[in-house]
Amino acid sequence: MVIAVQSESTPASAVRLKLTELFLSIQGEADAVGWPTVFVRLTGCPLRCGYCDTAYAFSGGDWVTLGEVLERVAAFGVQRVCVTGGEPLAQKAALPLLTALCDAGYGVSLETSGAMDVSQVDTRVVKVMDLKTPASGEMHRNRLENLPLILESDQIKFVICDRADYEWSRAMVRDHSLDARCSVLFSPGHETLPPHQLADWLLEDRLPVRLQVQLHKYLWGNARGK
Repeated sequence: MVIAVQSESTPASAVRLKLTELFLSIQGEADAVGWPTVFVRLTGCPLRCGYCDTAYAFSGGDWVTLGEVLERVAAFGVQRVCVTGGEPLAQKAALPLLTALCDAGYGVSLETSGAMDVSQVDTRVVKVMDLKTPASGEMHRNRLENLPLILESDQIKFVICDRADYEWSRAMVRDHSLDARCSVLFSPGHETLPPHQLADWLLEDRLPVRLQVQLHKYLWGNARGK
């Protein structure tokens, strides 16, 4: 999917994005867990991770303008917005969307893979970057060049599906001193690793990371739009 880069003078009505869904829910992950949040799920992703739970966002969706997105977000009346996918940065128009949301006064987070260049993301946006573990099948797509671009307010996430994933992720944290850069999140694969098993490993190794579970799945299962 290729979307033309928009100039700063381009009106919001002319910037177009492919949108899978836009909805209000409870943030289930990262440092903003538990907060009412508007989710803007963009269409398209160049990755095919083995543990993906949003494959419906790979294709389809509707073309909308940036102005329409801003209007729909405002109608919910909450102050937190998460731009997600698929892979939102697969659309170049995601960058002006993120900036426009920040300009409108929202607390904005971006859920992105470790495979996309984050250098042009507005620094006001909280980046939650998912480094791909071996079980994802996409580990070779990780862009380690992104690591120096991660700010203290950002977060790095690992989805852990088995012991091999855990050991690889543990080595990444230690070899790159990730915990000194930002919060590091270890999340058990929802149907592949019991949370208590991952908790035991973390305690055994005294690893300086946060265990996170996907709260929204405990509330509503894997229901779409939740």
